[in-house]
Amino acid sequence: MTLHSAQPALSDYRSVFKDYLNNLCQGKRLSQAETEYAFRLIMEGHVPSECIAAFAVALRMQKEDLPELLGAVTAMRNAMVAVPGAPAGAMDVCGTGGDGYNTLNVSTATAFVLAALGVPVAKHGNRAVSSQTGASDVLSALGIPLLSDPAALSAQLKTHNLTFMAAPNHHPGMRFAAQARKALGIRTLFNLIGPLSNPAGVKRQMTGVFSTEWLSIIADVLATLGAEMAWAVCGMPDGEIQGIDEVTLAGPTHIVSCEQGKKNTLLLEPEMSGLISAPVSAIRGGSPGENALALTELLHGATGPYRDTVLLNAACALHVSGRVSILKNDSFDTRALREVISVVSRPLDDGSAMALLQDLRLSSSESHV
Repeated sequence: MTLHSAQPALSDYRSVFKDYLNNLCQGKRLSQAETEYAFRLIMEGHVPSECIAAFAVALRMQKEDLPELLGAVTAMRNAMVAVPGAPAGAMDVCGTGGDGYNTLNVSTATAFVLAALGVPVAKHGNRAVSSQTGASDVLSALGIPLLSDPAALSAQLKTHNLTFMAAPNHHPGMRFAAQARKALGIRTLFNLIGPLSNPAGVKRQMTGVFSTEWLSIIADVLATLGAEMAWAVCGMPDGEIQGIDEVTLAGPTHIVSCEQGKKNTLLLEPEMSGLISAPVSAIRGGSPGENALALTELLHGATGPYRDTVLLNAACALHVSGRVSILKNDSFDTRALREVISVVSRPLDDGSAMALLQDLRLSSSESHV
């Protein structure tokens, strides 16, 4: 059962929001339009913190469904500060966080590799969620100032094939939910909507997810909202019950893809890659300074589990970019995968990924002058 198929006047928001909350508590679902309106009210600051917390918990108790996630993401996209003019084929590679593994910054390193290969990457990130060091934290430690002006971000993306968009600069309405989220301290729908709301409006995205149960719905949301190619990935380290929000060498990676209008389920085993399997502990992260040092060493050509994990993620992301294919008959083509891993290793070996980091330091600093 759904309520209020047409959005009510803002003057009625308090009673409407309580109506939504009461019905969720009775086990009823919200429609996409209702959820979109509820999140609009939240992001405009109309809802008290305690009601936001109750709403998030009520949604989680009956497991958020596709219309609810679509509604929440639509509201967030409508309210965000957008970055205009993303090049054709621009993509994002990011994770939801929430897995608790505290790894080194895999998707950030992957972004440098892809951009050095000529793929435009509009990387959406935030401060630490499931680790000590999120994308924004490590970039600050690397000396890359995070730009906030949309025009400057757009220019940086066109010039360098890479820009980093700090989530708080583009989703200011999320500040109204911050107190409730902090007080709850548990995973809610808010953890999922950020990675699905790229400010540059990219049409290609590889999204890491903390649980396999969310793969299908996240791929559906991205496809429904216009993605040309979307992969939702969740690694399942051997012997663990908690997934990791990236492609992993610690066990199988479960993938749901939507490409060319077709949805598919894939399984990637570490041995398919020709890389050496490694436990998650081998890429355990630390402070922003420690992670920045590891990333710098990686871009200088350091070998080991961190490099191999980044190579595997970059190979998959390069497929999502549309530049290569690592699939055959809806399954992984082991030979093609290994050839692409060789391709994505080049920016780490020839210094082009490191040169890109240095260019971004300079361009970002000049933009702040």
